[in-house]
Amino acid sequence: MRFISIVLPLTAVLPSAIASQVPNRQVIERVAAVEFVPAVERYRELLSLPNDAHFPDDIARLLGWLRGAFEARGFAVTELETPGSPLLLAERSIPGARRTVLFYLQADGQPVSPEHWHQESAYEPVLRERTGSEWRDVAWSRLSGQWDPEWRVFARSASDSKGPIAQFLAALTVADSMGWTPDFNLKVIIDGEEEMGSPHLPEAVERYSSELAADMLVILDGPPHVSNQPTLKFGARGIATFTLTTYGPRVPQHSGHYGNYAPNPALKLAQLLASMKDERGRVTIPGWYDGISLDRGTRATLDRVPDDEDAIRGALGIATTDDVGNSLQEAMQYPSLNIRGMSSGWVGEQRRTIVPATATAEVDVRLVLETDPNRLLGLVRDHIAARGYYLLDREPAEEERLTHPRIATFRSEISYLAFRTEFDSEPGRWLTNAMTRLYGEPPIKIRTSGGSIPISPFVQTLGVPAVSVPTVNPDNNQHSPNENLRLGNFLEGIEVILAVLTEPMVDQAS
Repeated sequence: MRFISIVLPLTAVLPSAIASQVPNRQVIERVAAVEFVPAVERYRELLSLPNDAHFPDDIARLLGWLRGAFEARGFAVTELETPGSPLLLAERSIPGARRTVLFYLQADGQPVSPEHWHQESAYEPVLRERTGSEWRDVAWSRLSGQWDPEWRVFARSASDSKGPIAQFLAALTVADSMGWTPDFNLKVIIDGEEEMGSPHLPEAVERYSSELAADMLVILDGPPHVSNQPTLKFGARGIATFTLTTYGPRVPQHSGHYGNYAPNPALKLAQLLASMKDERGRVTIPGWYDGISLDRGTRATLDRVPDDEDAIRGALGIATTDDVGNSLQEAMQYPSLNIRGMSSGWVGEQRRTIVPATATAEVDVRLVLETDPNRLLGLVRDHIAARGYYLLDREPAEEERLTHPRIATFRSEISYLAFRTEFDSEPGRWLTNAMTRLYGEPPIKIRTSGGSIPISPFVQTLGVPAVSVPTVNPDNNQHSPNENLRLGNFLEGIEVILAVLTEPMVDQAS
């Protein structure tokens, strides 16, 4: 399937009488197609701006670009200062509006490892098409003629999350050109430190709660259902992390001289971690799953998500799954305990015949609404102590090394909590209506998505319901090298946001 770009100005696409009405799918598709090429050019410019939050000067330049983009569309833009990079708040008031919608956008991206990218720079976007199992470069000039929705743009943050920003700006451009004015006030909050865990966001939401006040929060972030069908996500797991280190000799020792004598910290760590989960992948720490009960109605909700479990396993390259829940959707309703990295000694070409001095594991705990992260981290600490470890939050002192046979350092952090919104909430009904108008049928509704996003501060402090509207392809390599966005999804995301901006607001009492 191929689309042909339209070169007429937006004002010439439709009669003004039609343009003033709530647009149907055909109208939205036509006007979005007109804006497609200019939107891609704007998107390329945005992608060229480095956005690793570890470099505040780069984030400052990026936020400056975004300030100009929103001001050019009639928004009043304010920087909300934090101890790190500021948040950017863009506001547009609509005369007579009785509701205010706060949109969340993320500006920063994961760090880049240049050696793993198949292009000169991750900040120089490349257009590619798949030929067999290979990706081949496509000249950008080809977009002015016929283009293939399967073509992809490769760059850091192509999907996570400069894609949604570019789609939102394009939808605003179209709506303004067609005279489609929302019947609600718009606020847009742009986070420049999300990939760092948004460390200053909770305090900022508390401090600027009056500026951020809204009736609901719409999150333009994350991928849709794995089938790439239209999706709404009504919750997300939170995240806490801990670093666990075990100790052996003061410095690495020759394994010939001291193997069988000096205890090996890598083995200690492996045994300790293995004691936390069984062979089925379930956490064995007592109390880990307390407080979570899935009733018949909830299970029916989860079963309505059209997951093809065989296809998912095939895509992951796994023969079986962990036994936490009876499906992927059910597994997302429970807290997880995931080893995200381990380190001890040297491997590969640097391998050495030594007894290591230390072994370290990085672990993340995905949280659900029913779980208290402090309680879960406390359960882990208690479990380690019960196995005879002298537990510290620092490096052991010399006297401690000579006194305690088992020592471990445990450092933890809570990034943000889980959130969940009811399907029948005001934003749930409103967004469902918008997507049903666009597609002719309701979207897939996901109760809780697996990834974590920093939304709980808004939900808790502002007291607003939140729903995610995914607008990118699910196979986008987010957080990884060669991140990409499928052009068909880019255009469709513009259409989805247009449907949302033109959907009459549902009254809470309805």
